[in-house]
Amino acid sequence: MKRSTSTDESLNLMQELRYLTGYPQQLIGQIGKIIEEQRLTQLLLKRYPLPHTIKTEKVLYDFAVELKNRFLRKANPLSKVIYDSRINILHDALGLHTFISRVQGGKLKAKHEIRIGVVFKTAPIEFLRMIVVHELAHLKEKEHNKAFYNLCEYMEPDYHQLEFDLRLYLTHLELIGPLYRTQNLD
Repeated sequence: MKRSTSTDESLNLMQELRYLTGYPQQLIGQIGKIIEEQRLTQLLLKRYPLPHTIKTEKVLYDFAVELKNRFLRKANPLSKVIYDSRINILHDALGLHTFISRVQGGKLKAKHEIRIGVVFKTAPIEFLRMIVVHELAHLKEKEHNKAFYNLCEYMEPDYHQLEFDLRLYLTHLELIGPLYRTQNLD
């Protein structure tokens, strides 16, 4: 049995826009049209004209600790915040929060680490902040439940819009390439 052309096009669009899975079909169609008309780069650059300047792990750590201290003072301290090249953005995750417990002497030592995918070294500051907020929320809420997303929104009121825009950014990286030209970044 042969599928109709519009069904084939719809399936192809869904495969191309895999970061938008779960969003309404009408919205996915609108984004597909924006991509087809080659307007995605313009749309993203209008909203996010420049990448952030947080390039070293020390500055990234300070950035994350400042957010943690502003919103989660009583949460456990962070022992490490790094960019991790082993996080494959296109297949695994955007960032990771790890909790390591070790027995040292007669005491239980806990370490909280945040690892951010290296793709975020050249992203807008809003996307980096959204990812850090997401990973910080795991200090209090382990599961992606309502309490988790409420905490994310508390720390970043535009969390859900930024998550959607980040998905557009990832789509851009995959289908078009980098948003920012490297010679303009120095």
